[in-house]
Amino acid sequence: MTFADLDGDELWSYLQERSGLPGPRANLALMLEFARGADDDDILRAVESEDEYIRCCGIVGLGFILVRSRGEAVLDSLTEATSSASWRAREAAAMAVQAIGDADPELFRAIIEQWSRSAHPLTLRAAAAGICEPRLLKDRTNAALAVQVCRDANEWIVSQPDDARRDADTRTLRQALGYCWSVAVAADPENALPAFVSLGASDDADVVWIVRENRKKARLRKVLET
Repeated sequence: MTFADLDGDELWSYLQERSGLPGPRANLALMLEFARGADDDDILRAVESEDEYIRCCGIVGLGFILVRSRGEAVLDSLTEATSSASWRAREAAAMAVQAIGDADPELFRAIIEQWSRSAHPLTLRAAAAGICEPRLLKDRTNAALAVQVCRDANEWIVSQPDDARRDADTRTLRQALGYCWSVAVAADPENALPAFVSLGASDDADVVWIVRENRKKARLRKVLET
């Protein structure tokens, strides 16, 4: 069976029945299967669905559309998903950009760089979470970019006034940086560790928290102990 064999409501019912929702974990394998195998029209229809799981399937699929045929409208839709009120949709956007990273590193880096210049903390979070994936950081260019993205996101937080830092979206970005640095350092200690260690000189409360959280991660402790 391929997704092309399913028409209309039959396709959406198939996804809903196997979504794993409601429940603690969505069926990510099926999400990726749909994103890889569905045609562009079904992916774009899925993005507009009121069903959260189907919408997430479509968002992941946007990454595969972009690999096949780059388009500003599709990239705009993917970027919009990075700041969705739905955390599942935001995770789907990260999955989509990582799928791009697997297939088209140049396009992947261009998107990450664009997102890292955003003024929206959730889009900044998508840039950091998207690139701080161990399999993608085997590429040294990606590894260097990961450090820059983490550094820029840190600086964005520090630049915000106190009331903005209490905003939920900014806290979500801070939470991501609480682990992303450790991934970047573990992937390329020679270049990333000095940048991370330099954060220790800051007395900014959020930076102190980010450093402390990363130091709890086993991957970073291993690097610091060598």
